[in-house]
Amino acid sequence: MIQVEIDSGSGFCHGVVTAIQKAEEELRKGGKLYCLGDIVHNNREVERLTELGLITIDHEQLSKLHDAKVLLRAHGEPPETYEIAAKNHIQIIDATCPVVLSIQRRIKKEYDKEDLRDKQIVIYGKNGHAEVLGLVGQTGGEAIVIESLEEAKKLDFQKSIRLYSQTTKSLDEFRKIVEYIQQHISPDATFEYYDTICRQVANRIPNIRRFAASHELVFFVGGKKSSNGKVLFGECLQMNPNSHFIDRPEAIEDRLLQGVSSIGICGATSTPKWLMEEVSEAIKKKIAEKEVKL
Repeated sequence: MIQVEIDSGSGFCHGVVTAIQKAEEELRKGGKLYCLGDIVHNNREVERLTELGLITIDHEQLSKLHDAKVLLRAHGEPPETYEIAAKNHIQIIDATCPVVLSIQRRIKKEYDKEDLRDKQIVIYGKNGHAEVLGLVGQTGGEAIVIESLEEAKKLDFQKSIRLYSQTTKSLDEFRKIVEYIQQHISPDATFEYYDTICRQVANRIPNIRRFAASHELVFFVGGKKSSNGKVLFGECLQMNPNSHFIDRPEAIEDRLLQGVSSIGICGATSTPKWLMEEVSEAIKKKIAEKEVKL
């Protein structure tokens, strides 16, 4: 008998849960509700909310919108977005994650200090990611974004550095960057770093490692746009080479189910539980059909 288990530690983080709850509450009231960008980096969840009436727009469309209601997702936004909303009489439903909001305020406070010319505000994150754009926006676009230790090596170590991180980045890589800067910063410069990685996300790594290692076959369910999904799937692969990234039940290949006795299903912080359950049901159905044929 093949055992199929869904990882209890996978699924939406608190920030995403809150954003989706706010969207559903507003949609129940009736009237149009717009969302600036995909509410979550998972196409299936976006499709579900679209069917409920949520309209996804981009920043260009926002600038042309007037007298409307717009939800800001958990990733956060730069100050310019709020300025446009005020100018265009747009009602903001702000679902920015409290952790992200706290980092934005911290970066803005640092940027507003008078010693700006003598320091670099550095953000370890993915260039172009919604959260990172919101963080960089607190500095008028002057913050330096680095995606890896290799990019950190190109910083000007003669100038002071203030280092922050996107909430969903790798804690191990962040620590390596901190160590490298500490070893190379000029004695005449100062270095301060702020570990702004969300522990709810970071703590999933050891959990998902254990989960992947405990099964013969693993299906990681996630959206292709999810940065967190890429990180967590990478951890699955390290622990279990027989791990496969899928975005929907239809992507399951029958051949993968052959000769295994335990199957694990897990996902990203942007993966809804209902989607992992759909994958589980699809696997069980395929197994049952296979047994009937035998």
